[in-house]
Amino acid sequence: MASLEVEEKPLEVKQNTIWGESKKMWAIAGPAILVSVSQFSIGFVTVAFAGHLGELELAAVTITTNVIEGFVFGIMLGMGSALETLCGQAVGAGQHNMLGIYLQRSWIITGITALCLTPCYLLATPILNLLRQDKAMSELAGKYCKMVIPQFFAYAMNFPIQKFLQSQTKVWVMTIISIIGLGCHVLLNWALVTKLELGLLGAAMAGNISWWLQVIAMVIYVVAGFFPDSWTGLSLLAFKSLWGFVKLSLASAVMLCLELWYFTAIILMVGYLKDPTLAVDSISIWLVCHF
Repeated sequence: MASLEVEEKPLEVKQNTIWGESKKMWAIAGPAILVSVSQFSIGFVTVAFAGHLGELELAAVTITTNVIEGFVFGIMLGMGSALETLCGQAVGAGQHNMLGIYLQRSWIITGITALCLTPCYLLATPILNLLRQDKAMSELAGKYCKMVIPQFFAYAMNFPIQKFLQSQTKVWVMTIISIIGLGCHVLLNWALVTKLELGLLGAAMAGNISWWLQVIAMVIYVVAGFFPDSWTGLSLLAFKSLWGFVKLSLASAVMLCLELWYFTAIILMVGYLKDPTLAVDSISIWLVCHF
């Protein structure tokens, strides 16, 4: 019996260790998943409300969300993801004071990237025409793209600040902000698109407000004094070693873009079909179900 007890103890210890590590992992991964789902759902809510405006409007929003925004979203997410590696290393080394510097440095890089990619929104119609998409759909998508430029710049601040908070396991605050932001987005779409009948302008306004509400809330949380060690205010050190940061950001961007642009390619190929408006509408519903 004694020998049996000796053999069983290591197994119990392993089970307890696995269970303990699993709980720690899900304590961070669970809220992070909710954040991703909530933020991705903003685009799908917009598509759902646009579907009530008409086939052409739905197609325009879909092609904007999955082609133009899908293209730049992948780049912005990848550029911001470089912060995940650096912040993790800083926390592991006990250099919490560098987290704020890395965050500001990432904001500079993603902000400049956003400025460089803005022509993709301003020239969306000629770009889509060059890709041989339906002319009416491309024209309306181009107009809608110009309306949603403000939320594009919200991406530039959102992704770095997410990595900053994740590295310090402050994921539940981020989750609550994202869920509230999604709820506000639904209400704003209902008010602006359905009740006030502002059409695509209302949908764009709802998206812009929802994204910036989330970003502003997270920025306030960071600078309000909850991170005395990692946020010590704005610093000129953020402008140093930018090139090394850019190289790391580009590597992250390439990896993520290859995955996200898969859906962009699908939408573009569907746009070559005989009835592109109906085809794009149909694929937009599939994308909502897929996610």
